[in-house]
Amino acid sequence: MSEFEAPQQAATIEALRREIAEAYDEELELEIEEERLAGLMPRREGAAPELDRRLYFRELLRLQHELVRLQDWVQTNKLKVVVLFEGRDSAGKGGVIKRITQRLNPRVCRVAALPAPSERERGQWYFQRYVSHLPTGGEMVLFDRSWYNRAGVERVMGFCSEADVEEFFRSVPEFERMLIRSGIVLVKYWFSITDAEQASRFEMRIRDPLKQWKLSPMDVESRRRWESYTRAKEDMLAHTHIPEAPWWVVDAVDKRRARLNCISHLLEQVPYGTVERPPVRLPERVRNPDYVRGPVPAEMYVPARY
Repeated sequence: MSEFEAPQQAATIEALRREIAEAYDEELELEIEEERLAGLMPRREGAAPELDRRLYFRELLRLQHELVRLQDWVQTNKLKVVVLFEGRDSAGKGGVIKRITQRLNPRVCRVAALPAPSERERGQWYFQRYVSHLPTGGEMVLFDRSWYNRAGVERVMGFCSEADVEEFFRSVPEFERMLIRSGIVLVKYWFSITDAEQASRFEMRIRDPLKQWKLSPMDVESRRRWESYTRAKEDMLAHTHIPEAPWWVVDAVDKRRARLNCISHLLEQVPYGTVERPPVRLPERVRNPDYVRGPVPAEMYVPARY
């Protein structure tokens, strides 16, 4: 190695180190935010001991590396994967989805979080608006709430009739069997938390000005109707836990353990291997001696306050 190449290689290694550290910082920022939230409420008596932070980060990064391998396998082999995330308000679905997608290509793994149906959608076949979000070959779609809204919030809040719910229970097993016969891998998760844990998480949101926007009037009402949601959940699981598309229940009282357990389990649901890729070599940049880069006016720069 020449005296000119050594400094260049050292600079490249340092740039890579900074890039990796920045990627880790993203996860650290998320955890610091959650620790700040936890500090707003005293720790409950009888709560399970916290998962060692170093173990959590080590396992999370290892699992995220496996998710990248899974993504490559899905893309290369044109698989179609659908994962449903259901559970009560504040059960932690969003946190798990965020960790799954954090290192993945959004063109391969995307999230479907549908708003309340429009007037036109309410007149459609119930499953119609969900069908348009299903994956094509080489895609994974994570549904942050799904067609199971009918068996949960719509039923409990009176947005549909009991006849609608009964028809849903008749239709959904056949609908999901159709998806599976079409080649879709369907995985369904229910995130389970206790009454006390939901109350605690809602209290955190009430006390935290950065999170109050997450507490909707529907969330507040769901506290009053805890038992109604419990009965609806039990009815839903009884009707839709089928051999072709079983439900998997995630104990989500401990957020960190829930994330690791869910991601680890998801990786077991889709057999995958390593996709061999040819090495990438950057070409030499073309330099035109006639090109002179023009100056950028100082007033166009964002003020460097940090």
